[in-house]
Amino acid sequence: MTPRTPYRRLALGLAAVLAGSMTLAACGSGSSSSGTPTLTWYINPDVGNLDASLGGQATIAQNCTEDAGGDYAIDVELLPNDASQQREQLVRRLAAGDSAIDLMSLDPAFTAEFANADFLAPVPSDVESTLTDGVLDGAIKAAEFDGKLIAAPFWSNTQVLWYRKSVVDKAGLDMSKPVTWSQIIEAAQQTGTTVQVQGKRYEGYAVWLNALITSAGGSIVTDTGAGRDATIDVDSDAGRQAAEVVQQLADSGAANAALSNTDEGLAQAGFTAADGGFMVNWEYIYADPASAEVKDDIGWAAYPRVDPAMRSTPPFGGINIGVSAFSDYPELGYDAAACITSAENEKLYAINSGNQASRASVYEDSEIKAKYPMAGLWKKSIDNAAPRPLTPYWTDISAALVASWHPQSAVDPESTPAASQQYISDVLEGKALL
Repeated sequence: MTPRTPYRRLALGLAAVLAGSMTLAACGSGSSSSGTPTLTWYINPDVGNLDASLGGQATIAQNCTEDAGGDYAIDVELLPNDASQQREQLVRRLAAGDSAIDLMSLDPAFTAEFANADFLAPVPSDVESTLTDGVLDGAIKAAEFDGKLIAAPFWSNTQVLWYRKSVVDKAGLDMSKPVTWSQIIEAAQQTGTTVQVQGKRYEGYAVWLNALITSAGGSIVTDTGAGRDATIDVDSDAGRQAAEVVQQLADSGAANAALSNTDEGLAQAGFTAADGGFMVNWEYIYADPASAEVKDDIGWAAYPRVDPAMRSTPPFGGINIGVSAFSDYPELGYDAAACITSAENEKLYAINSGNQASRASVYEDSEIKAKYPMAGLWKKSIDNAAPRPLTPYWTDISAALVASWHPQSAVDPESTPAASQQYISDVLEGKALL
């Protein structure tokens, strides 16, 4: 039995707001007083967190408990805010074989690592089609490892180019056509505005670098199945093109003055400021209250291209539902995962949280289209997206990549890709420390 974390204590304190069927689990998979198996779902923070009245994952847990008709109940527990901290908590407990986790909301960047470590129960063959029918290709790819489905795609996230209509009009930029990074940087310089990206030394910067490299036709890792022996391919034409974009922005005067410390929130603040012009950021930006004052001036377009002749590959994010290999009820866990990721529940979650569905049909729903007029662009962007390399060693690769491309003012197309490739390789081989 694992000692309770502060998040578990919080869950115990707030669980009373859940409906009567939402019975809290003890340590390990458990049963309610009626003998109904209780599945514990570890969720990432969202709308309402543990409040089942606010339309987040707690609401979906309540819905699926009711739909199960007494076969099982789902309890929710809260993970930390930061994705890396979520990973750390789950890894620590699963490595100890902790059966208190039945279901987990899992960042796609870490799904391969969990599968490789045998932390995830195999997907039953008779459930796989239920989890993938009608799901966007980009979402399915991000839930696979070694050619097999290893988790249930839940919600999908992508980045698009957000722009201020007034700035685009002033610059004379035609946003009905694909635009490049060079074009938007030059337009920002011309209009005295900014291009906001995520440049802090964290996972968000790795997301940007991966999108730049893949948009130029390359890949950070070319054979993810080789584990630590994977080929790092940052020192390539695509890597140098990516470095040119980073260098151009850093040297342009159009970057956030705090570029090397900018995350999603600071990028949004810069975009909505008086000198905001362009931004790459996730879908939830549109629904965020911070954008309300300038919403009428916000436009959207496909992610910028690196090479004018090549389609961009936007970042992919979101959440997969993993079923723990140490759960006492893995079959019920996959039944619950099928309910959680149903089109009905994905629509509910999109409406209330701003996090969009993995199922294509949700994007055609009239309510979704009314609330999110760019839903069609999001759907297309998810299918065109390039997930971060699905390798068990992404955590190490990401940290080494970010460290060797930071700060942006020091990035040099002639030297950074080669030095970065060597450093990442040394880290994987145990010759260098992070």
